[in-house]
Amino acid sequence: MTAPAATDACAPELLTRVLSALLREDVVGLRTRSTVVPRPDGDWLRLPAPEGDALLLPVTEDGYQCVYAARLPHLVRESDGAELTSCDSVLGALCALAEPEDRGGFDAFAEECRQTLATMRLHAATRSEPAGLLTARHGHDPARWTGLTAGLAYDTLAARLDHPVYPTARGRSGLTGDQLRAYAPEFHPRFALRWLAVPRDAVTLTGALPALWPSPAVLGLPELQRTHVALPVHPLTLGAPLDEALRATGLAGSAVLADRAHLEVVPTLSMRTVATAADPALHLKLPLATATLGLRNKRSVKPGTLVDGAAGQRLLEAVIAREPRFRDTVLHADETTYAHAGHELLAVLCRRHPAGLDDSVVVPMAALLAEAPDGRAVIEHLADRFHDGDPLALLDACLTLLFDWQTTLFGYGIALESHQQNVSLVLRPGSVRLLFKDNDGPRVNTERLDAVLPGPWGFDDMRTFVRGDGPVADLFATITVHLCAGAYAFGLARQGRAPLPALLALVRERLTEAVDRLGGEAGAALRALVLDAPALPVKAMVTAGTLLSKERSGAADINKHYTTGPNYLLTGRGSA
Repeated sequence: MTAPAATDACAPELLTRVLSALLREDVVGLRTRSTVVPRPDGDWLRLPAPEGDALLLPVTEDGYQCVYAARLPHLVRESDGAELTSCDSVLGALCALAEPEDRGGFDAFAEECRQTLATMRLHAATRSEPAGLLTARHGHDPARWTGLTAGLAYDTLAARLDHPVYPTARGRSGLTGDQLRAYAPEFHPRFALRWLAVPRDAVTLTGALPALWPSPAVLGLPELQRTHVALPVHPLTLGAPLDEALRATGLAGSAVLADRAHLEVVPTLSMRTVATAADPALHLKLPLATATLGLRNKRSVKPGTLVDGAAGQRLLEAVIAREPRFRDTVLHADETTYAHAGHELLAVLCRRHPAGLDDSVVVPMAALLAEAPDGRAVIEHLADRFHDGDPLALLDACLTLLFDWQTTLFGYGIALESHQQNVSLVLRPGSVRLLFKDNDGPRVNTERLDAVLPGPWGFDDMRTFVRGDGPVADLFATITVHLCAGAYAFGLARQGRAPLPALLALVRERLTEAVDRLGGEAGAALRALVLDAPALPVKAMVTAGTLLSKERSGAADINKHYTTGPNYLLTGRGSA
């Protein structure tokens, strides 16, 4: 990858984010075993170490999922005053305090940090490239990038913005700089898919494949026209990963990889999901032999998640049928067409977006705080066009609808894994709608749902179903509140768009209105578990995704493993 510049801001920026995440997740007791030491330059946390030594971390008040955040990019060893200023040295010092069986996870996370740092440096060195490309293709005003094709430009901007919580989100394990340039969304590339002809009797197909789907004959394999069906393969999955999948399924002797590439695509923010250039409403979710947001968070596509995505869609459609006020304001991509050959690297989801979006701006929430080509935030451009230049008015309109929908779902016992990447704003003058995708991974309180919409709903993952409101409220808090509301309050405050107390007051007011509208036992539960809770659950993504094994962390689901943090909704307190 690109070599670091003489003055490298990437390394200290990454280390500060890593230290804040480790503090938030209380790695080796960094949060709960430390004591606050006031110093002339600010507060420090002192973590005892063996033989009377200690590690010192300079902190500042934060309030977003943790009372403190790292203030400077280093740890200091108390005994000799040595400053640990790299991810390797910091993780090495903390690893020495960990249990012996956990130390391999620190080595793995150090490698994750190295990969992320290389990617950040690549982004810094290529900062101007996507700006020129996007403006040439879509125009100079991002607020007028309309339709689904132009919407992919927002994914490119979002891909260069750090995740609100996970410190190494820009890293993808095992990929080189050349591979990122060729296939990652931050470079807005176009490429053709490869195709594997698989015996028909080995493929499970649900729904009808799109009209543009190639036959074996089109791919140069006419002899397999009647006996095989084509499955798309991402170019990054070719080689050893694909060969291993074919051996594992017993298809090595009967499946044939076509020499001919076919169907030009553009990567979306998730990278493993690509939009077809010929039909921008059609996205294909393909397995990737890499990992993001933790080395155990593989980008494969397990067949069960395809089943669950379709089941989730059916469930949401049933709710909307009972709640007609959302029919025109809450949109859902269709995820009922998919195919797989019994392996997480031999699968595809055909996601179809709703029609009628050509005159709308379709922007993922993940892009709102991203930098547009002119250096301003995307939300500023959108506010200029749709809300008289007021970003808070845009956020207000989004939160009003989002909270109304998500609290309504809570009344049915449902919470969605609908984070910033999975929710898009659909904007036209005078109109705000929400577009949802990726419906697998919800939590459903069967006691509430069965009372109004009894199943079975056909979910494959039995972790979906819980008894009681607690796990549903946890998902509501960590996704809808933290990632889709709180992240923008704190983010806009950091960018100087508005005072943090005003932003937090807006979040609380809109959520309170939605909870009041819900009412009843469900409203009372949501008020107690989220609005008025003394603390809120916080995702411990580094711990569950990389640092600890599932046996050591106890995480049944690495995306739903929690610690706790302050409830910034209580009084609107917080620090940007």
